Amino acid sequence: MVDFFSQISYHNINRTPRTSHASDVSHGETFFLRRQGLDNSSKVEVDYKQNSHHEETVMMKSPKTYEEQVEIIKRKGFIVDDDETCKSFLKQANYYRLSAYFLPFRNADGTYFENINFNRIKRIYEFDGRIRNLIFECIETIELYLRTQLAYYCGHAYGALGYLNSDIYNERHNDDKFKRLLDICIEENKTTLVVQHHKKKYNGQFPVWVIIEFFSMGMLSYLYADLKSPDQKQIARELYHTSSVCLKSWLRCLTDLRNRCAHYSRIYYWSFPALPRMPKNVSFKPNRKLFSQILTLKFLYPDKNEWKSRIMTELRALMEEYGDDISLSHIGFPENWDEMI
Repeated sequence: MVDFFSQISYHNINRTPRTSHASDVSHGETFFLRRQGLDNSSKVEVDYKQNSHHEETVMMKSPKTYEEQVEIIKRKGFIVDDDETCKSFLKQANYYRLSAYFLPFRNADGTYFENINFNRIKRIYEFDGRIRNLIFECIETIELYLRTQLAYYCGHAYGALGYLNSDIYNERHNDDKFKRLLDICIEENKTTLVVQHHKKKYNGQFPVWVIIEFFSMGMLSYLYADLKSPDQKQIARELYHTSSVCLKSWLRCLTDLRNRCAHYSRIYYWSFPALPRMPKNVSFKPNRKLFSQILTLKFLYPDKNEWKSRIMTELRALMEEYGDDISLSHIGFPENWDEMI
């Protein structure tokens, strides 16, 4: 019998602002893993030790076959019409990922609603993927437009390299952090012809309309939020006919939504961390569900005609196709959602 330890230390310097259903790990806590035996079915004993010397032992679960996963779904109370069809789906969708779609049907005591067919879970999973794809397509259009407009504004207001001047930013701007982020953008793209060309011909200087092409959505939001108030107001007014307060909140929401879509994360029955500000002429009270995020996309989408003719047509088709399986309350859609977006 082999007995060995692996030590893993966690430090919270890079945690995201969002937390999953897994437990959060505090700074300086350590896990000691003890494995007994060498076969794949061996159990792993986890000794959970904190700085306070509190100790707790948890037995890690063993991996399950697809057949066992089907049985687990049945034991939760979901109706499985055909084991092979269910197993085939589990080969495409990791059970751990899929289990999050059980959450809307879980009671407070941990049991699940009765008479829920597994096919409904499958349909919700499919809906989530398809609406996520539609949303991500919208975000691409918004993001490219925003890059273009911010580069145009900053370039004409402050010059090609004006974005490097800390004087154009407000008092909350952290110039050292900003410069580090710029260096990361350049380093991550150092093999591209664009970076190589500017390093060779322009001594490593990048005009704003070049460097902004390497900005993430988070960086675009960061750039806008750090500009001085008159600039923020002018951009918000000229691009979106709104206030800078609203625009900053929309860009924050867009960053979170984009990250989830880019990582194929669940957006059905998900609570988003940021609430979008509503314009004065909109009476809807925002929630942390998906509808508020889609309403934000409507505000930011640059081509209003395309939004009405194409995006809304595709969204209505999705809502109709999956209408018998999804629940409007799970995604924060009011009954009159079609009239609002």
